[in-house]
Amino acid sequence: MDETDVEQVTLALLDAANDKDSEVQEQVRKSMLTLGKQQPDRVLAMCQDYLLKHPKLVVSHRVVILQTIELIASCRIDDICSTRIKSIISLASDEMTRSKEVIPDWQQAASNILVAVGNKHINDIMEEILTKFQPGVLPHFFVVQTLANLSISNVYGMVPFLNAILGTMLPMLSMAKQDNMKWVFSSALCHFSDSILEYLANLDKAPDPTVRKDTFSSEIYAAFDILFSNWLQSRESKLRLTVAEAVGSMCHLMASDKLEEQIPKLIPAILSLYKKNNEHYVISKSLCQVLDASVNMGSRVLETQLDSLLFALHQQVSAPTDYNNPPTVKNHNEVLRCFSLLANSFPDRLVMFVLQKLENSNERSRMGSLAVLRHLINSTTSTMETKKLLILASIRQPMADHSNKVKKRVVQVISAMAHHGYLELEGGELLVRFIVQHCALPDTYQRGERPTDPEEVTNEALRAMCDSTLHLLTTTVGRLADVLWPKLLYYLTPAQYSNATTPLCKSLIVLGNKKKNNQEPSFNIDFTQEVNLPSPQTLMIRLLVNAAFPFNSRGHGAPSLSVLEVLSTNIHPKTEILWEKEIPPLLSILEESTEQSLDKKYWDEKLLKLLSKTLATIADDKWVCQLAAEATRYLSTYNNSLEEKSFLYRCIGVTLQQCFNKEVVKKQLQEILLTARHNDAVEREGVAMGIGLCANSHLEGTLAKLDEFGKSDAFKKSPSIFNLLKDRNDVEVEKVKSTLILCYGQVALNAPPETILHRIDQDILRCISKHFNTKDLTMKLSLIQSVGLIGIAISECVKKQGYIFSRKQELINVMLDFIKAEPADSLRTPVRHLVMTTCANLMPLDPALSENESFDLLKVCVNSVFSLPPETHTPEKTKEEEILDPKQRKALYKDTLAALQELLKSVLAKDPTPDGLQSVFKHIESWLSSGQDHERERAVTATAHILAYYLDNLTVKNMVSFHNLGALLGRLSPRCSDPHPAVRAAAVDCIYTLLYIQLRYEGFSLDYKDEGVDGLLPLKDRLQNPDHSILYKTCSDLTKVMSKRLPQQQLTTLVFMLFEGLVDSQTNCCRASSVILNTLLKNRGGGMQELVPEMLEVLHVRLQSITEEQVRVAVGQTVLILASQHLQTVINTLVNQPLPYDSWTSEMWMALGADPIVANQIIEMVMEKLVVMAPYVDKKESMIRGGTTKVATNQPLAMTCGLKELLLNGQSQEPAVSLFPQLFSCLTVRLGASVGVSAPRDSNTKHTAAVHVAGVAADALRILLARAQLDEVMKRLDEDNAWDAMREPNTHITGVTLLARAMAKHAGPRLPAIVECLCPSLNNIYECQRITVTAFFSELLNHHVVTELMLIDVLMNNMMERISDPCCTVRMLAVRGLGNIAVGSPEKVNKYAKELLAAMSSGMEEKDDPGKLITLEAMSGLSKVLLYLDKKNVHLLVVYIFMKIKPFLESENDEIRCASIHLMGNLSKFGSGEPVFKDQIHNVLVSLLLHLVDPNPHVVKACKYAMRVCAPVVGSEQITTMFQNHLHDDKSLHYGEFINDLTKYLIQDFPGMLNFYHISVIQFFKSNWPEVRAGAAMFIGFLLGNLQEEHLSHLNMGTITKGLVMLLQDPDPVVRVKAAEAMGHFH
Repeated sequence: MDETDVEQVTLALLDAANDKDSEVQEQVRKSMLTLGKQQPDRVLAMCQDYLLKHPKLVVSHRVVILQTIELIASCRIDDICSTRIKSIISLASDEMTRSKEVIPDWQQAASNILVAVGNKHINDIMEEILTKFQPGVLPHFFVVQTLANLSISNVYGMVPFLNAILGTMLPMLSMAKQDNMKWVFSSALCHFSDSILEYLANLDKAPDPTVRKDTFSSEIYAAFDILFSNWLQSRESKLRLTVAEAVGSMCHLMASDKLEEQIPKLIPAILSLYKKNNEHYVISKSLCQVLDASVNMGSRVLETQLDSLLFALHQQVSAPTDYNNPPTVKNHNEVLRCFSLLANSFPDRLVMFVLQKLENSNERSRMGSLAVLRHLINSTTSTMETKKLLILASIRQPMADHSNKVKKRVVQVISAMAHHGYLELEGGELLVRFIVQHCALPDTYQRGERPTDPEEVTNEALRAMCDSTLHLLTTTVGRLADVLWPKLLYYLTPAQYSNATTPLCKSLIVLGNKKKNNQEPSFNIDFTQEVNLPSPQTLMIRLLVNAAFPFNSRGHGAPSLSVLEVLSTNIHPKTEILWEKEIPPLLSILEESTEQSLDKKYWDEKLLKLLSKTLATIADDKWVCQLAAEATRYLSTYNNSLEEKSFLYRCIGVTLQQCFNKEVVKKQLQEILLTARHNDAVEREGVAMGIGLCANSHLEGTLAKLDEFGKSDAFKKSPSIFNLLKDRNDVEVEKVKSTLILCYGQVALNAPPETILHRIDQDILRCISKHFNTKDLTMKLSLIQSVGLIGIAISECVKKQGYIFSRKQELINVMLDFIKAEPADSLRTPVRHLVMTTCANLMPLDPALSENESFDLLKVCVNSVFSLPPETHTPEKTKEEEILDPKQRKALYKDTLAALQELLKSVLAKDPTPDGLQSVFKHIESWLSSGQDHERERAVTATAHILAYYLDNLTVKNMVSFHNLGALLGRLSPRCSDPHPAVRAAAVDCIYTLLYIQLRYEGFSLDYKDEGVDGLLPLKDRLQNPDHSILYKTCSDLTKVMSKRLPQQQLTTLVFMLFEGLVDSQTNCCRASSVILNTLLKNRGGGMQELVPEMLEVLHVRLQSITEEQVRVAVGQTVLILASQHLQTVINTLVNQPLPYDSWTSEMWMALGADPIVANQIIEMVMEKLVVMAPYVDKKESMIRGGTTKVATNQPLAMTCGLKELLLNGQSQEPAVSLFPQLFSCLTVRLGASVGVSAPRDSNTKHTAAVHVAGVAADALRILLARAQLDEVMKRLDEDNAWDAMREPNTHITGVTLLARAMAKHAGPRLPAIVECLCPSLNNIYECQRITVTAFFSELLNHHVVTELMLIDVLMNNMMERISDPCCTVRMLAVRGLGNIAVGSPEKVNKYAKELLAAMSSGMEEKDDPGKLITLEAMSGLSKVLLYLDKKNVHLLVVYIFMKIKPFLESENDEIRCASIHLMGNLSKFGSGEPVFKDQIHNVLVSLLLHLVDPNPHVVKACKYAMRVCAPVVGSEQITTMFQNHLHDDKSLHYGEFINDLTKYLIQDFPGMLNFYHISVIQFFKSNWPEVRAGAAMFIGFLLGNLQEEHLSHLNMGTITKGLVMLLQDPDPVVRVKAAEAMGHFH
């Protein structure tokens, strides 16, 4: 290659080195580097020349070139001749020092060259640099900088020069006046010291092993003196830091005596820097080096500096460490290293200092001291051994600190101490307590809140840390086992540690199991010796109560049970076998449960059973009595968690059952009653349950104790009460009475049935009835509950013995008074549900109530419950009452409604007859049609319950009639469709039950199953989520069953009620009423014809207000009857309705489709009219603008709208199918005539009707296809969005094409009739209709089905005729259709060869073709046809067609480019073996290759195709293989690699054509597309890169160079990048 070409290219690259685009810059550098690596001397020479010739080049440009020199020198340092090296050194030195000012980027780049070269040629570099480093003259900043960098990058080369350099440098230091010079000298001294130290540390590798530290000591000291004495005090902080860093590095090289002498001044000076600078890391690092050097030489003066050192270091270690800011972390670690260094020399002083600092309560200071302490414990084990007790004593103060940040550090220190044997020492248990205390911390934040201070240590974080520390101590520090076991048990019982229970238990389980498995004697605990531990009884009771609330305190239930199992023999030797059997199943229950899913009642019973079994197994009365006493004493610890306390009362009750010492029982009952906090409801309940359980074994004693307590001073409002109740002077007497009342109820419930009955009247009721007139809510609730419990107790006993309960009515009246006193508009208390439950419990007892008593009871209860607001309603807050939370409110509502149902059943049970049922139902009836959902739901649910109960308990003695059936059905049947799902389901239940009741009354046996009635039950599921069809079926089925079972005389009432139901407040019920009505009318509507006019009038008005679909449909069915008698009149009326039709009219039309005969008549009438009536008229837009608009004519549009609605009716299928070809053709042509047509104006309002004219026709056509069940056609059209396309003018043809395609593929057999119907329209005067039909036929030719159906000739003849149509679009579609034959019926192509070629040729030359659309169709059509034409038909035309195509290859129009390339590919098979064709292919090969990166993906695809099929013609096997392997449509192409390989084969196989190729490529340098220009640059680049010397003569390098230089200035950066890359191949 010509030298000048390379130079021209290199020059262009040098010019472009400062391109504004970073990617171009990067590629220019790469290319220069590539050229430089190939020809380092030449390129370096050019770079030098360039810099010399352009002394005024901008700095950034010079920098790029200098950086390039540096890179080439680094890579090829061994291949560059020495003269070049010297000239580069001289250039770099000159560039670096030319400007006396410091210009960092430029001079740094030059300096880097010297450092790069210096790695190999240190002597040459030093020779050059030292000329600029003369004694007595202050050197250039970058000269010093270069020396410093060289000393780091080439240690072994530089250290031998350093003595001389230092000698020259020392006098310069005093000359440096500017900060930047002082900075660079300091930095250099720092680097020099570091490299000397590295040299000395690796003497075995050094070239001169005789070098010693003292070689440099005096010079280093002299420099140190200046830096330390003068520069360290500079005002410039950057300088101060660098000086400090240098001083630190220099210390190690100073003579020991000199260093010793300097320490008293040096250390204070460094420490003083902390105050002046923010970057402390460098200072700490320097200080660490000074201390290291001092300690290594055994300095004696260091001790004098200790106080100030410790003070400053402590300040540093207390500074906050930010892990997002690495220097603060590095500083912290350096400071800790300083402490370690000092600890080795002055352990006592250091420890005393840290421990004294711990006393300072400042948070930061403490955290710092603790960090040091932890570091010392971990890092200097031996020196700390003697200080352990001292440290243990001192850590107590920070343990009392309130800050969580301090506590976190304390925990870290404790963890370190544990691993080094501190915790076994005296005082170690305090540290364990500290950890446990913090395992028990409460949460700082509620769920969802977040701390604002990022450094904050939340309670949660600290607690988690303590949890894991306790776990670690248990599992990893073996010697701690005896410190932790059994002492951790102490923390299980005090309430303040309750949140730590879970981690404590886990540790105890690990420790206990380990000791148990290893059979260590220390596993057995002697509770008499371990005085601090709780007793076995207290432990057991605590763990049981924990287990009862397994998800509290971070899930302490399972761990508590597991600890109980581990401790078994320690609690009592007899428990082991029992607990091993009983506890694991309990743990399994917990494993499978969540807080929500656990059945609390069942769980509590399991635990109480476990307690009972345990006590029975222990069988030691003394132990049990002690348990009772301790459990009672333990009650007060639960004063803040009353649910737990309540459970403990029950445990005490169970314990007292097993206690045989009556005195102990009496004493414990007395203690319970006196110490209970009676003010709290939960506690009162708990006390009562406990005492009730006790009564199971000790009835007499318990009743006696309650009696005695009732007479005690507790109930006299005298001062002695206060002493008796242990100063609980806030207790109200009513609350104590409430407890007592509840106790009596629980005693009645729990006492043995055989002994309790005679005690109820004489003891229990006597004691509670005196409180019946109370106004106190608490006492009311207690009374209600107790009376209910007594009722249950009596019922249980009565099963075994008869009993008349004389006080029943008195108790019921008391209860009702309680309900009446409740506020009607809110549910705040459980009074209602407790009263009703109690009344239901009392109802079965004799004597029975009178009718009036029953009436009052029901009226009060039903109205009191049904009138309540809905459960979700939030009541206003009153002064004295708290608002219930939603969960409580939900439970209260549920209980209240359930209690009412039970009460209604208990009343009905007393009189199970139709009259009895009516007497209950009359209280509910009025609520069934309430406007409130919740009231209807309550009423219908209650009805369902009582009817079901009635049926279950029905015994028909004689043939009575069920006279309420009609009224009940009338009320309930519309509710089957109530908007509220619960009402619907319950209503079906009601009707089902009612009809079965009727069957029983008709005399059917108990086990008789009526198929019709049983069919109602499955309806409930269908009503869950009802759509209209399901609802219709359901109501219809219901009606059939009802009308079958309903006596004739009740039918009128029912129909009357259902008419009323049409305007029910609930629209769903209107729907049901209409459906039920329709079904009745179908069966019995014959005699109602005289009402038709009146009905139509009503329907007309009603339809306006009825919004429900099914009601409208039902009304529509009536209309259909009319239409079958007066068709013409109905149609005329409907056609004249204003457009667009309102929903009423649409419904009417749709209803007409329900009768196939009527529908058939209407369809034929509409088609006839559409053929003869003009589809639109042209109206002038305005007088001024001119121009016309197509406006639809009214009648055809109205008929199309009506037809659309009619076809919507599924029943219209039969007529639609029978008239399908005519109707399909009619609507397709109508659609063509409607596209782009406006709707007419309304004659009344003068506004244009809001109708999309083409949309209506398209919708009608779409519905027709659905009716004809052409599902596949529909599916395909929907997927392709064809309907939207057909409606709009600009996409109409596409839409029609999609329609034809779908019909051809999925409805072939229907086509002959359709084609026949469509043909006449091709000669239509309306252009729009010709376009639609031509488009349809054109697409049909794409499918073979037309040949199979023998339609091909008809269609081809039609297309030939259309070729000369006056309309351009029709001509285009005709050309398209002719081309399509090649796809649809390729075997027919040669039959029509002559006509096809003529049509396509004329198409390519079409003059009247504004968008080149006909040309495009002709080319793509020819492409398709060529695949099947015989060679003889085409042979002579190949080159002619080729020549016609070639101009289109570079067309601006993407589609034409694409089509022409494709066509060229298809021509290839006709030219194979023809030399003239091969030449043509080579002619366009470059164009095809470059369009592989065309911006249009379709063009790329076409190129790949054309090249694949032309590959065999090219005349090179390798290229053929390559094209066929790499150019696949679906594979992505790595263009660079592809072109690279291709150029190799072109060079190899067609050396003679290289000249032609590269000339062709260069022409594309001026292409319009940047991608193609970039591709051309790549092509040339690879061509050059792969060319051997001998072929270079084929290329015009001058033109190439010129072209690439031009591309390097292209506006598009992508092109510039590729041009630069190509230039990299000039070597």
